Amino acid sequence: MNGATARERLQVMLAELDRSIGVLRGDPVAVREHSAADAGSDLTDADRAQAMLTVATTQRTAVLAALKRLDEGSYGQCVDCAGAVPEGRLEARPEAARCVQCQGKTERRR
Repeated sequence: MNGATARERLQVMLAELDRSIGVLRGDPVAVREHSAADAGSDLTDADRAQAMLTVATTQRTAVLAALKRLDEGSYGQCVDCAGAVPEGRLEARPEAARCVQCQGKTERRR
C-alpha cells in the first residue's frame, strides 16, 4: 500500500474512532428509577461501554503511531525486527506495527 493511500485510510479510521470515543464517553446510564433487574442491565451496559471505550482508545493510539511512522518514513517496517510488514497485513490492518511473526510473539507474551 502506498503512503498516500495508507495515510488516507488511517485518517478515516482516526476520525471514526474519535466519533466513537466521543459517543462512548457520554453517560451510558441515565439517572432514573429502575427495578433491581434494570439496574443490573444498566451496569452491564456501562461495563460494555467501558470495554468498547478501552478498545477504541487503544486502536486510536495505534493509528496515531502508524501516522507517525508514515511521517518518519518507517511505515511498513516491523517495529521489533525491522523486517517488512506484509502488504496483505497492512491492507487488512493499516495501523499494524509488526510483522505477523513478531505480532504472534507479542500476543503470546500477554
